[in-house]
Amino acid sequence: MGETANHQHQHQHQHGPPAQMVAAPPSAPPAMAVSKGPTWAPNEQLQQLQYCIHSNPSWPQAFLLAFQHYIVLLGTVVLIATILVPQMGGTNGDKARVIQTMLFMSGINTLLQTLIGTRLPTVMGPSIAFILPVLSIINDYSDDNFTNGHERFVRSIRTIQGSLIVSSFINMILGFSQIWGNLIRLFSPIVIVPVVTVVSLGLFARGFPLLGNCMEIGLPMLILLVIGQQYLKHLHSRSSYLVERFALLVCLGLIWAFAAILTVAGAYNNVKEQTKKSCRTDHSFLMSSAPWIKIPYPFQWGTPIFRASHVFGMIGAALVTSAESTGTYFAASRLSGATAPPAHVLSRGIGLQGIGMLIEGIFGSLVGTTASVENVGLLGLTRIGSRRVVQISTAFMFFFSIFGKFGAFFASIPLPIFAAIYCVLLGIVAAVGITFIQFANCNSMRNIYVLGLTLFLAISIPQYFLLNTSLDGHGPVDTNGGWFNDILNTIFSSAPTVAIIVGTVLDNTLIARETAVERGMPWWKPFQHRKGDSRNEEFYNFPVRFHEYMPTRFL
Repeated sequence: MGETANHQHQHQHQHGPPAQMVAAPPSAPPAMAVSKGPTWAPNEQLQQLQYCIHSNPSWPQAFLLAFQHYIVLLGTVVLIATILVPQMGGTNGDKARVIQTMLFMSGINTLLQTLIGTRLPTVMGPSIAFILPVLSIINDYSDDNFTNGHERFVRSIRTIQGSLIVSSFINMILGFSQIWGNLIRLFSPIVIVPVVTVVSLGLFARGFPLLGNCMEIGLPMLILLVIGQQYLKHLHSRSSYLVERFALLVCLGLIWAFAAILTVAGAYNNVKEQTKKSCRTDHSFLMSSAPWIKIPYPFQWGTPIFRASHVFGMIGAALVTSAESTGTYFAASRLSGATAPPAHVLSRGIGLQGIGMLIEGIFGSLVGTTASVENVGLLGLTRIGSRRVVQISTAFMFFFSIFGKFGAFFASIPLPIFAAIYCVLLGIVAAVGITFIQFANCNSMRNIYVLGLTLFLAISIPQYFLLNTSLDGHGPVDTNGGWFNDILNTIFSSAPTVAIIVGTVLDNTLIARETAVERGMPWWKPFQHRKGDSRNEEFYNFPVRFHEYMPTRFL
């Protein structure tokens, strides 16, 4: 098993009053007496992880776990390409090259972030926050006269390139100037809870609504994954951890084979076109259109086009990815056995994320980068938060992005299967966000008010903006300034961004006596300084420690 109980004992640290100190307030009437049932003190780190950030499973297991991270990321990459490329006028071959480029960029950005940035086991993937500004670019070119759809696609993606290059400096400025870190210092556990929770719940459209497009394969995948991963592991003690770690791959293979059988048997020959796209395993046409070998290279689509109106829309998306990644980093720290990331580490990560966006603009990616919420959920599903596993996953990203036919084979997995997986993974991240409330006073009415209003508005406001956004990207904010519209529509369509705005304002203005203690600031402040906690450098210092990569024995 490698480092399990011993590693947990070494890195676990309990924080908070012991159970014996819990008592009813002096003024409480006898009927309000506190029950003498069991209580648990807050824990900064989860105690049931099998491998933490510094401990590593054996090499064979690490490669299988890394392949799972690649598969989870692939669903988001294919989803974004499927939504945007056809509207840009691109062919199936264009979509295949876009998928290859996004995978290649994910590999580069993941290595940069795990080696130099936050050093948390987070996969860096494409952000759905860029869809609105990209739709705005597509809409601007819809009335232009092009000889064919491919020419319009190339013009659109060259404009996206220029916008990504310029907007990347926003993240670099926020990060390397420590502006983002100073904002993070205003947080408390009361703010962290909604930010981490809605960074997952805000993606609910990727769950059951997408699964419902093909219920006959999506629902069996969801049920089989829950049963196989949570119930079958109790059948035999020796094989329990293998079932827990690799049930996702087994279930995916079974349901994918079932979908292929339905396709060959003609179950979808006389159905709607949308059902064919969602259910058939041969309807993506990626296998026939993807090149055998294609290495993404700088400016592969041509010279970037810089237009001020589109740049401002991308700036809004860049701000959103900073908020998204912040919530994801807090979830990753908890699910990898690390402590809360310090402010200077988050600033470093956001700054490096800006460098990643700059590289993506140079190579011609379709959207910018963010920390993948789904892959963080996979850390909790497998109970393995090893940094090395995530770094190995980049090898699969590079391989399948270069050898297109092999990558297209896995990219043909129907999206409802991915949606079933996301129902589980996103739910884990949402629940992890709730666990941060243990460091604050859960019985404070002031905290309940801030937490409740922030959670509700962080889900309700983006839902209003999404429901009132047309297919061409026009949202509720509709003034004569298109760039102004894009910025506000993008920002307020993001649940974690709204949560940061509302939560930070309320939590730092509703001040009363002893509010700092109620907010959990005694727990929070040590992690905001380099020397505030001795474990800060242990988890987040960026010089590579080669002993982390020494193999452990098999099983």
